[in-house]
Amino acid sequence: MRYLVLIVLLVLVGGGVYIYSNLPSTTTVVTMAVVAGDVAPDFQLEDTKGNRVSLSDLRGKVVMVNFWAAWCPPCKEEMPSMEKLNKIMAGEDFVMLAINTEKDGRSTVPVFLKNNPHDFTVLYDDKGTVQQQYGVYRFPESFIIRKDGTVDKKVIGAIDWASQKTIAYFKELVKG
Repeated sequence: MRYLVLIVLLVLVGGGVYIYSNLPSTTTVVTMAVVAGDVAPDFQLEDTKGNRVSLSDLRGKVVMVNFWAAWCPPCKEEMPSMEKLNKIMAGEDFVMLAINTEKDGRSTVPVFLKNNPHDFTVLYDDKGTVQQQYGVYRFPESFIIRKDGTVDKKVIGAIDWASQKTIAYFKELVKG
């Protein structure tokens, strides 16, 4: 009887160890959100024309990185003011990058841009890699990156990018 209890106990312990060692991993990677003062994480994404755009290639320019989605009403609301800012800053050391984060962005964005044309660069992050890299989970979310590659401001939500105060801010950043 003792041996039977010992064998049952060994089988239970051995089975428990086997099951525990074969459980799927519960480890999750937690990405910290990028904030002002951080060095902006580099990325390389494709634009709507098929060109690869790399943030590191834009070092020496002020870069506005805007995360958006075509289904997002506040994103759509701020785009006309983004277009105005982009036109006002033309010829300056300034680049605007609008990163679409939708999985089906390559099919939705062309239709969106046909109905809402813009001159600023639109990039595809259909795998969500850069969105995750920056810790973005609300839309729109924008990062203003200084010429040295550090984040100057993080803006959550839609704003009027063409306001006098915002234009003056960007003109000052471009001066260095």
